[in-house]
Amino acid sequence: MNEIVGSHDILLVTLDTLRYDVAAALAAAGELPNLLPPGVTWERRHSPGSFTYASHAAMFAGFLPTPVTPGPHPRLFAATFPGSESTAGDTWVFDAPDLPTGLAQAGYHTVCIGGVGFFNKLTPLGSALPGLFAESHWRPEFGVTNPSSLEHQIDCAADALREVERPVFLFVNVSALHQPNHHHLPGAGGDSVETHAAALRYVDRHIARLYGLMRRRRPCLVIVCSDHGTAYGEDGHVGHRIAHEVVWTVPYTEFVLESHAAL
Repeated sequence: MNEIVGSHDILLVTLDTLRYDVAAALAAAGELPNLLPPGVTWERRHSPGSFTYASHAAMFAGFLPTPVTPGPHPRLFAATFPGSESTAGDTWVFDAPDLPTGLAQAGYHTVCIGGVGFFNKLTPLGSALPGLFAESHWRPEFGVTNPSSLEHQIDCAADALREVERPVFLFVNVSALHQPNHHHLPGAGGDSVETHAAALRYVDRHIARLYGLMRRRRPCLVIVCSDHGTAYGEDGHVGHRIAHEVVWTVPYTEFVLESHAAL
């Protein structure tokens, strides 16, 4: 990361509520050709939080989802913190309370494109996470009830990147997976694992345009992960903010898009 920061754009995409089992099954079936470029696979990890606010607060402090194998696991970036066992020689260390501020101090323009309610800027709580960024955006059409939410978010990203020449840290919280998601599966009467999978297929159909926007500028480090999973009836549970395997286990991947390289 010490070689990446300053020379690369950074794109962090959180696929809100995406379950590992659904992500892995669709990848194995070859149904995510755009989300996962050739040679890129999901890694099974544990979320730092069981719901959106907690997980993103941790990630913005440098604690991305943790590999499921025994650690310690060196982190990509970390705030200065005496005694940290996951800060290693390759870790980019920032002297700030959060990653957006740290990257801003390193010369980055920071942009947040929100999705779910914790990014809607309609309340003090909904403004806390977007407030970490120099530029933040949310509109109702980015939210969970809009069947075209990701397309609208990518349109916003295109506008935000158009006039920026210096390195960019772009964060996109994709709301399409979050309940309600049954509108992504015609004929579905409610949300289920199947509609969750249909929402992920929707994301795959459109994500390549976001990758294309980033690779036009300079090489880009891409991090794609879920912030947490969600339950659809497992052991009687529906939703998240609970200590259940389907909530804590999430997909994660990272890769570099070379400037103007083919996906």
